[in-house]
Amino acid sequence: MKSPAILIIDDESAIRSGVRLSFSDEGWSVDTSATGTDGLHQALAGQYDVILLDIKLPDISGMEILKTLRLKQPDAYVIMMTGFATVQNAVKALKIGAYDYIAKPFSSDEITQAVKKALENKHLKEDNLSLRKQLYQRYDFNQIVGEHPLIKNVFEAIKRVAPTDSTVLLDGESGTGKELFAGSIHAHSLRASRQFIVADCSTFSASLLESELFGHVKGAFTGAVHNKAGIFEAADGGTLFLDEVANLSLEIQGKLLRVMETLEYKPVGASHTRKSDVRIIAATNRNLKSMMKEGTFRQDLYYRMNVFPIFLPSLRERKEDIPRLAYHFLRFFCRKTGKKIDGFSDEALNQMVNHDWPGNVRQLKNVVERLVIMTDQTVVDSGSFMNHFETHRNQEKDPIPNTLEELKSVKRHLIEEQFARIEKAFLQKALDVDNGNITRASKRVGMQRSNFSALIKKHNIFADTVEK
Repeated sequence: MKSPAILIIDDESAIRSGVRLSFSDEGWSVDTSATGTDGLHQALAGQYDVILLDIKLPDISGMEILKTLRLKQPDAYVIMMTGFATVQNAVKALKIGAYDYIAKPFSSDEITQAVKKALENKHLKEDNLSLRKQLYQRYDFNQIVGEHPLIKNVFEAIKRVAPTDSTVLLDGESGTGKELFAGSIHAHSLRASRQFIVADCSTFSASLLESELFGHVKGAFTGAVHNKAGIFEAADGGTLFLDEVANLSLEIQGKLLRVMETLEYKPVGASHTRKSDVRIIAATNRNLKSMMKEGTFRQDLYYRMNVFPIFLPSLRERKEDIPRLAYHFLRFFCRKTGKKIDGFSDEALNQMVNHDWPGNVRQLKNVVERLVIMTDQTVVDSGSFMNHFETHRNQEKDPIPNTLEELKSVKRHLIEEQFARIEKAFLQKALDVDNGNITRASKRVGMQRSNFSALIKKHNIFADTVEK
């Protein structure tokens, strides 16, 4: 790690040599200047972590140098030094932009601690900027692939609500990217430099979830051998993403409502409330209005969460984005695995577009990852794609649907995947018998030529012998 670079601008040689000696013991790199003119030139030309600047210099006022540095190097950490310590000078220097102010005479420990404090602050700021940059990169809109109007509406809604502190409710099927969109809201908010914490409400029992959210005190229950901070305490000042809120018990719903309305919560077993300034982004894949009617979801909590609802479309509703997403994931997993796959065959891509994708974008991503691992060719063909689903079906333990929606999904799947292959074989056989002549083939099988041609295009049959 590079040692900190310090610049000392002071006309007193004793100060320069004494401070240099103290800082050398810390392993810091130290440059010095006896005049304001030379010191300003060095400050602007070099890359210094901290600049120690005397207010009273023989040629230029330290305040004037500070003003210049604030204009040309606004991120510079400047500590003012003076033998004329007054409150007015201190306030003026801090208003102009000095990080700190120290009065002469000072001890070696005092000046060393002042610089250490500045370095810690500088490193913390740099770390925050780095984390924020990583957050932007992970949750940037460029990471959310899609050009369909429905997904563009989502982008526009996020741009509008992100800079506010409003509660957001993300509504969409499983796998539509709710966490990714929640992260985008946080990354484009005023809280981006603070924590973004994800809490999946479906992974804990009701009793355990209360402790996870609000924490507990020692002795609150069997096994509580020490105080434990909850998610709300950890997320203070940042954003809390509550995924699958439909799984919350009515008791937890009531306590969550209190936090959202008053910013106060009580750890399990505690006698006093605590405060937490947290922005809530909630998500669900279930119909909360129906749950309200059934009495399983509180009406007041629903309206408190539903301040700014955003509907995330399923992949079926934006099929035009499937090729774009497929190639996005293909490039990603090729880089990750070091494999070189150029793309998908037309037939494989067509099958992807026509597939139902009940697991939405998450399922498509997983399928492409498996195809990249299993494919040894430069192009993913139709056979590779279909083999994935054959293997998947063989691994399923319970193929019987549990709901009407699942039954409809299975029906669509059977029609699109099973009948489609038979239909394509039927067309190919008819064309083979008539040497690719569409007119004769359609007449022989009893179909109108326009309908026969439309089916050929649907199945991407482009044999050289097919009549144009």
